[in-house]
Amino acid sequence: MPKKPSSKKTKKTPHGSRKHPTPPGGFALFIKAFTISCLVFSSVLFGGTYVVSHIRPPQLPPVNPPSLLLETPAYVDVEPDALDVLIGGGMRAPEGFTSEDRKELFYTFLIVGLDQGANTDTIIVASYDAQEHIAHAISIPRDTRVNVSRRVRKINAAHPAGTRFGEGPDSGIRQLKREVRTLIGFEPDFYVELGHEGFVRLIDAIGGVELNVPFHMRYDDPFQNLSVNIPEGLHLLNGESALQFARFRHSNHGYRSISDFDRMKNQQAVISAAIDRLIRPESILRIPEFISIFQENVRTNMTPSNILWFASQLRHFEGAQAFTTYTLPIARNSGPPSWYEFPDINRTLELINSTINPFTLPISQSDIDIVQ
Repeated sequence: MPKKPSSKKTKKTPHGSRKHPTPPGGFALFIKAFTISCLVFSSVLFGGTYVVSHIRPPQLPPVNPPSLLLETPAYVDVEPDALDVLIGGGMRAPEGFTSEDRKELFYTFLIVGLDQGANTDTIIVASYDAQEHIAHAISIPRDTRVNVSRRVRKINAAHPAGTRFGEGPDSGIRQLKREVRTLIGFEPDFYVELGHEGFVRLIDAIGGVELNVPFHMRYDDPFQNLSVNIPEGLHLLNGESALQFARFRHSNHGYRSISDFDRMKNQQAVISAAIDRLIRPESILRIPEFISIFQENVRTNMTPSNILWFASQLRHFEGAQAFTTYTLPIARNSGPPSWYEFPDINRTLELINSTINPFTLPISQSDIDIVQ
């Protein structure tokens, strides 16, 4: 929950009428992702009264079976990036790991937000431990360097590469899974892709999110049809304004801009604020609406029964404290013109093993392929 400012300096005001069209593209994406984390990790908060008792926990695929990843290549024409198709070795987990090494009732998710094309502006790997009833989410910076052969070697180019040279979005998500695996050591169980319209609908459905805006955010970009004007202070933001808050980075002359990492922190603040809103008793009656929004606006490999089971878990969730957010640790960046972010291997492994690792065995340096 964002810290409330002193009443002497700010006052709580409703903000964000729906006069401006939802901005297309850019960081609307993250919020797509956030919507997912809220539905998956907030659906988990109230669903007990909504889900029938015979719904069972999702069944996970076996670890390292004959892989469909290589049998169903992301690229139909592999000539442009032939080596990239083989990335990850087609395995779901580190070599030598078995299904018996999986933690019981521990699930992982790849949350993806796309712009108007196939670019991934938001990439989050999340986990939910149904025994401890806690969830974690790690944001992967879109400029993170991956060990691939294509010209643009950023993680956010994986999905468009698979989409362009393969058979559309399905090929895109397959390629992204492979490249995420090189950073974290395993392939997440489920994936979700969400559009910004679904995010806006969800935020509006829960009555908005309460956020402390640290300074006046002001930016106009006619090329993106984007106009951000959110004053400093504590506000109850509707869906469109929350989307603009999560997208904001550049500013008009005379106003403050922020870094991409600051923007990720803002996006994480939106997630926490939404979860705080969702755990309120008045939100329970809206669960069917949330699930409907999810199913209408999301591409996912979760079945309807999977979604219902996660919804049934929500009654165990102990508020926003049970959901923690992180950013992939970065050791350095290359600077312009390419501007790659290089992960810190040791801190990355420590974070993965303490949060999202679905195995009882630790992920080690030999299980990942991080460029130094």
